[in-house]
Amino acid sequence: MPRVLISDKMSPKAAEIFRARGIDVDEKPGLTKDELIAIIGDYDGLAIRSATKATEAVLDAAKRLKVIGRAGIGVDNVDVPAATARGIVVMNTPFGNSITTAEHAIALMFALARQLPEADASTQAGKWEKNRFMGVEVTSKTLGLIGCGNIGSIVAERALGLRMKVIAFDPFLTPERAQDLGVEKVTLDELLAKADFITLHTPLTDSTRNILSAENLAKTKKGVRIINCARGGLVDEAALKAGLDSGHIAGAALDVFVEEPATSNPLFGTPNFVSTPHLGASTDEAQVNVAIQVAEQMSDFLLTGGVTNALNMPSLSAEDAPKLKPYMALAEHLGHLIGQLESEELRGVTVEVEGAAAGLNIKPITGAVLAGLMRTFSDTVNMVNAPTMARDRNIEVAEVRHERDTDYQTLVRVRVRTATAERSVAGTLFGTAQPRLVEIYGIKVEADFAPRMLFIVNEDKPGFIGRLGTRLGESGVNIGTFHLGRRDANAEAILLLSVDQPIDEPLLWDLCKLPGVKTVKALKFG
Repeated sequence: MPRVLISDKMSPKAAEIFRARGIDVDEKPGLTKDELIAIIGDYDGLAIRSATKATEAVLDAAKRLKVIGRAGIGVDNVDVPAATARGIVVMNTPFGNSITTAEHAIALMFALARQLPEADASTQAGKWEKNRFMGVEVTSKTLGLIGCGNIGSIVAERALGLRMKVIAFDPFLTPERAQDLGVEKVTLDELLAKADFITLHTPLTDSTRNILSAENLAKTKKGVRIINCARGGLVDEAALKAGLDSGHIAGAALDVFVEEPATSNPLFGTPNFVSTPHLGASTDEAQVNVAIQVAEQMSDFLLTGGVTNALNMPSLSAEDAPKLKPYMALAEHLGHLIGQLESEELRGVTVEVEGAAAGLNIKPITGAVLAGLMRTFSDTVNMVNAPTMARDRNIEVAEVRHERDTDYQTLVRVRVRTATAERSVAGTLFGTAQPRLVEIYGIKVEADFAPRMLFIVNEDKPGFIGRLGTRLGESGVNIGTFHLGRRDANAEAILLLSVDQPIDEPLLWDLCKLPGVKTVKALKFG
């Protein structure tokens, strides 16, 4: 039975779902780093919010860990590269708190527009400063979105309902999507020059860090109001304070800060500045939603192999996982086969699918090919870290779907390119589930994959098979199955045997010395 640790305070709905799905779960919020390291090795899954830090040291101790589920969007507290290198899937729940965060951004926009926090404090202090708090309408104003993904698009929808004009800077926003949303796609400089309100909805990356820098804040329209409910570090806080002090920026509202908890900050006390303690996802509905989603996603992965909202591997729905499982087994065997056969450094890998396979999600099939291929270099490789290992070796990866008739109802082909040659292997499914090899290097060879196999390239001449069988028999090696293929009579032939005993190095060298032998390789398959 899989075991999951919930190490942060989370809605009890999460534990209920894990137990209902047949997963053993422990709820232990508030663990210290050392306490977490001491027990994490006993778990297959780790469910967290923002308090737990899944650092490299924690991951080093997590020998069984297969998946980390973040109930929320940001994964700043997870060392994703380290998790990827260890083959651990990292998931988040990007949709569970999208509405809540978008609504908080809209709420802060109104708070800035009408100076609500200061007016509230003044009124409750017994003052009646009606003339002091002169606000602005949001109607007809221009809202600039930096980032127009899940949350940004919801903000856009709400703003359009308020009769605002919405412009957006987002390199990933297509013109068609912008048109569907009713927003105008612009450059960052255009947004800075035109927007009356700017709200940020983008992750914190190297390209977005301090996207509102001192230089960019200077390009904004005088009187602009800025809202950030996304991530701390998107706005240069010192430059923002300078803009507020000078009056160039009319107001700013931050829900997130560079350093959190933000118990002190130079912005605190600045006129026309509003702050909240990272409340973007803090509604009853959002807390329950993200807990339910992370538990469902992690359960699907641990029980069926389904992958949803993963940051370091392709998605694979729980419904598609059983259908794709035999294809992934076939793909992994093909990748492992060609990885064991090739002695030259690989330059490129192409995964081709035909027939029924062409109608499937090809990403998991490609991931399985790479996992098999990279198993030549590491015994801890899986679909999570295999693409990274391929990139580290400068192996180009391509995918091709063939909409054409084929000799087989379904076919997966793996083609590799080296500095001197291009070769391929291909396979199909027998009875819709059993992986079967059908071609090696352009030669038809039908064979099932076995734990131990022997691959031989030889001259197609009489007497060879007898000599081979005799030599194996003398060494106490029993032949399980025997598969032969050739291009033409008396030309090059391929022999693929399954054997019951390991083939040691001295025997391999003896087989290489048999007349007519060109290549001999011992193969292993899981």
